[in-house]
Amino acid sequence: MSTQEVEKQDVGYETPPICDLLTLLLKNRRPSSAYNEVWPDIYISDATTAKDKTLLRHLGITHVINAAHGPAHIHTGADFYWDTNIEYHGVEAPDSRHFDVAPFFYPTASFIHEALSQQRGKVLVHCARGVSRSATLVLAYLMIYEKLTVAEAINAVCAQRNILPNAGFLQQLRQLDSNLNLERGNRPLKIT
Repeated sequence: MSTQEVEKQDVGYETPPICDLLTLLLKNRRPSSAYNEVWPDIYISDATTAKDKTLLRHLGITHVINAAHGPAHIHTGADFYWDTNIEYHGVEAPDSRHFDVAPFFYPTASFIHEALSQQRGKVLVHCARGVSRSATLVLAYLMIYEKLTVAEAINAVCAQRNILPNAGFLQQLRQLDSNLNLERGNRPLKIT
C-alpha cells in the first residue's frame, strides 16, 4: 500500500462544517405541507396538525412527540390525547440557538425506536412550525438508530420536507455526528 493510500485511509470521515450543512438544508427547497412523512412511519408537522385528532387517526399516528411541550409553548400532553390510543412524549425546548437540546437526543430517539418497533407504529414529531426543534430530534434519531451521518440524515429529511434547525441545534447535531463517528469507527461520507 502506498503512503498516499495509507494517508487517505487515516483521514476517513469528518463531520462537515455548518456552512456545508446549511448548503444541504437550503438546496432544492420546495413547499412543504403542514405534515410530511420524512422517513417510513415518521412524520414531521406543525402544531395545528398535532392538535387535529381526526387527522392523526386518519394517518394512523400511534405516538406524538411535542418538541415544544409546556404551557409557554404548545400545551398538549398525555391528557390532550386521553380519548385516543396515542402515546405522548414531551420535550420542553425553546427554539433558541442557546438551548441545549442534546440531552433529549437519546431519550427521544429511544421513544421513536420503541414506537416503530410496535406493529403499525407511526410517530408524529412536531413543534410550532415543524422546521427546527422537531426536525432536530428526527435527525438525531436517524443518526443514532438508522446510523446515518448528519449529512445523510439531512438529505433524507429534506427530500420530503423543508427543515432548518437553528445554528445552535445544528452545532449540537454536528457534535452528535462526531461522537457517533468515533464510537462506530470512520466511514466514508455520502453527500449528494
